[in-house]
Amino acid sequence: MTESTIAKLAAQDQAPLTAPYVAPDRAYDEAFSETRQPRLPWQPVMSAVHQLGTEGMQDRHLRAQRILRDDGATYNLKSDPLSPNVWSLDIIPNVIDKSEWLNLEAALKQRAHLFDLIYKDLYGEQRLLKEGVLPSEIVFSHPGFLRQCHGMHWPSGTALTFHAVDLVRDQSGQFIATGDRTQAPSGAGYALENRTVVSRVLPSLFRDSQTMRLAGFFQTVRETLSQLASDLTDAPRIVVLTPGAYSSTYFEQAYLANHLGYPLVQGGDLTVRNGKVWMKSLNGLSRVDVILRRVEDAYCDQAELRSDSTLGVPGLLEVARQGNVIIANPLGTGLLETPALLAFLPQISQTLLNETLLLPSVTSYWCGEQEHLAYVLNNLHQLIIKPAFRSIDNKSIYCHQLDEKALSEVRAKILADPVAYVAQDYIPGSVTPVWDNGEMLARPCILRTFSVANESGYCVMPGGLSRVAESTAEAIVSKNLSGSRSKDMWVLSDTTETDIDVPLDNLPISQAQVANLPSRVIENLFWFGRYAERAEMSLRLMRTIFKQLNGIDHFPIESREVLLGAMSEISGSQPGFIEQPELLMQPNDELAALVSDGQRVGSIKSNLQLMLACAEQVKEMLSADTRIILNELRDHIHSVDRAYVNGLPAVPEESLDGLVTSLLAISGLNHESMLRGMDWMFQEIGRRTERALLTANLLKTTLSKPLPSLQQQQVLESVLLSVEALISFRRRYRTRARVSYGLDLLMIDRSNPRSLIYQVDQLRKYLEELPQSDQVSLGLSREKRLIIKSLNDIQLADLESLAQIEESTQTRAQLTELMGQVIEQLEQLTTIISDKYFDHTAGPQQLIKAKWKNNV
Repeated sequence: MTESTIAKLAAQDQAPLTAPYVAPDRAYDEAFSETRQPRLPWQPVMSAVHQLGTEGMQDRHLRAQRILRDDGATYNLKSDPLSPNVWSLDIIPNVIDKSEWLNLEAALKQRAHLFDLIYKDLYGEQRLLKEGVLPSEIVFSHPGFLRQCHGMHWPSGTALTFHAVDLVRDQSGQFIATGDRTQAPSGAGYALENRTVVSRVLPSLFRDSQTMRLAGFFQTVRETLSQLASDLTDAPRIVVLTPGAYSSTYFEQAYLANHLGYPLVQGGDLTVRNGKVWMKSLNGLSRVDVILRRVEDAYCDQAELRSDSTLGVPGLLEVARQGNVIIANPLGTGLLETPALLAFLPQISQTLLNETLLLPSVTSYWCGEQEHLAYVLNNLHQLIIKPAFRSIDNKSIYCHQLDEKALSEVRAKILADPVAYVAQDYIPGSVTPVWDNGEMLARPCILRTFSVANESGYCVMPGGLSRVAESTAEAIVSKNLSGSRSKDMWVLSDTTETDIDVPLDNLPISQAQVANLPSRVIENLFWFGRYAERAEMSLRLMRTIFKQLNGIDHFPIESREVLLGAMSEISGSQPGFIEQPELLMQPNDELAALVSDGQRVGSIKSNLQLMLACAEQVKEMLSADTRIILNELRDHIHSVDRAYVNGLPAVPEESLDGLVTSLLAISGLNHESMLRGMDWMFQEIGRRTERALLTANLLKTTLSKPLPSLQQQQVLESVLLSVEALISFRRRYRTRARVSYGLDLLMIDRSNPRSLIYQVDQLRKYLEELPQSDQVSLGLSREKRLIIKSLNDIQLADLESLAQIEESTQTRAQLTELMGQVIEQLEQLTTIISDKYFDHTAGPQQLIKAKWKNNV
């Protein structure tokens, strides 16, 4: 950005712009100079903030949080799907001028190239070890050094596809590298999400600032990953391997998979057969050529690495050694993340590159060397102690924050195992402005940059992921993405950015890959549909019960007993009203528990929680509108919790209306907007199966027992009201509330989308569309025989006979028998579908478990 452009932007507001906070002590201020005036690149940003004022900034802050929530941008998803942690973003961007950025970019490219050479050397010639440049203890004692990867095949001159660096500025403003990420560098997707959100809430500032775009970086990612498998195929199948929905960065993994256009898979979705990796899907096995992994080294292969892992693919390492699958980044790169490497990096650069390291690293001391150890012990109070081997349990120790007793304990730990520790100088890092509680404050910040290999070396994302401490009391910014607030990073160009020229894909349409979903995905969608239907049916029946119990007309004990018993049957939450008749006259506590007790299996809240958990497992499949509705559903659940905190509220049915509306919105959106692929098909199969089961159960539990005419009419009308059919019934049959008429509308009327026959007939159509196995079978398949039999049983039923009361039992025995038969057949159908299309097999395991080895 030119000085004239900056001046023009800053001139929009003539008010004096000075730092709203005091100058930091011994730290560089990103935004303000020593005179407390905005630095040149920051002037338009400060002018825009000043012009918006407190109210305008607060409004945009809240808007950004809404966008993040609607996008499903979360981290550290807890076991409770109702309260995910929304990604934390500060809307004031970090800013850097292009001229300064170009110098940093050159240093980052050199550093990525150097780490690529280090990886290839340590798993190849091992020149660094032979020449004594790098102590062998650092490598051979490191659990991240995988001897199985020695001589690993990589398809091009570059083995390290992705590289990320954590940077801070020292007091003079120079960038210092504090650590490298080489296994599965995370954060690029969050950087893209940050850019999307900030550009939406500050559109004018973003547009006028001529910020360098991120699209070119992600296009390079696509091209690089495609080229990795060019020796294997012209149309590679690329997948993103995720640890699963409860990974702290699962949102980013799903977001990147969608943005790049690759399937998101878990370890169980892949299998090794005949020396190749395959994805298990409805259509059989599909060859996988490239795996973009977000799983750490040790968990990627249960057969050769950690046998207790549930995240990897048994046999993956052997396939990679043979060159039949490309993994980015390759296995074994976790070794490069050890901070001990930084102590020797300048000499390594001279040895491998014959170049001086352009980007300095924080001064580091490996305690395995006597000279370094002596310095560390004498200067412990001013150093940071880090484990040489990264793990979740081992945290950095900031010794300047410790008292003498704690320092003595640290000193003893180091002396007990010097090889396992690295010390680094403490650099306070720069501060940057953030918007917090209606004012601009200073926070320490750290920057993570991202590089991807390309034909000429490495391409660096023009920007990155800035993170800041959550409070002024914190002088340290967590390197864990979930432990700090994030910021967008703007690289200001001196020219207007043009659109990226995306090369046209000349692949023939006949070779285009058809979307092939892992079995896990369609299983979660199937259960998403089932849980949604369970919750909706329970909600509708519960609202009906509340209306009848609190209505103006008398509701006799006989009617009450039938409806409350049906509620226990439909929810499956027993004994409930069925075996505890004393609850019939005091039902409030039981009804309240069936609504709001999330720990009670079968309750409305429990079913909604399970539905949301299924949605989290397949969030990459959900549209933006679906995510918005799911967030509204979460809000309604919290509203119900508040309404039911002291038991049943005064007008309990009104609190349930929002839940029903949200479920209907999801159903309607899926019906009107989803492509009719296998994802939609299995969601519909789940819905129709569950609705058929619940409808048959409802008819069985409410209409099988004969009642006096008034009570019979009340129960029949209650059932019709719960399935939104009462008005249609009255129009068709006037005031003749006979059971046979009700069965006509609820059981065999094909024009009623909630009738039993409608569900079974839809299931018959869907089964015809499902992929069939290659095995030739005589006659109809088991699932088709079951559905046709159910359809015939319903169609051939004599409604008047079903409504007749059997003298000996004083029940409508034929209705009970028919509904029981239909329920049994539908339950068999769900079992067959599950066995046929969902994957339940466990992969091969090591014969000796890791935890046994010490005892063998």
